[in-house]
Amino acid sequence: MRISHLLIGLLILVMSSSVWSEVFIVVSKDSDISNLSQKEVTDIYMGRTQSFPNGSLAFPLDQAAQSRVRENFYKILVNKTPAQINAYWSRLLFTGRASPPRVISDPALLLSAIEQNRSAIAYVDGSMLSNSVKVVAHVK
Repeated sequence: MRISHLLIGLLILVMSSSVWSEVFIVVSKDSDISNLSQKEVTDIYMGRTQSFPNGSLAFPLDQAAQSRVRENFYKILVNKTPAQINAYWSRLLFTGRASPPRVISDPALLLSAIEQNRSAIAYVDGSMLSNSVKVVAHVK
């Protein structure tokens, strides 16, 4: 009986970690962008480019610093921890080469910002998907 409880607990842990590992990249449903590669998303979120592949301005939005989805997003995207991402942006800011994505801590405000700005791009977990945004990439 004790082993079965251990196995059930392990199964729940594995299933919950797989749910958290999926991150969806979204833009406004009115955006001209229909899909992005992981490299294109990486380039936008790491400040290597300020535009989408079609040349239009990209306005990346970050979730709250303590957000689980933010932690997972950067771990999946560039294999960096929140502390490493903060250090990365500190170096870029110091040299004046780029500015970090704007942080919007409230999930409802994040979705609203995406809906209202055709240049905005954000990452969300599956629970935040709605018909007001368009999924352009899925990283896991």
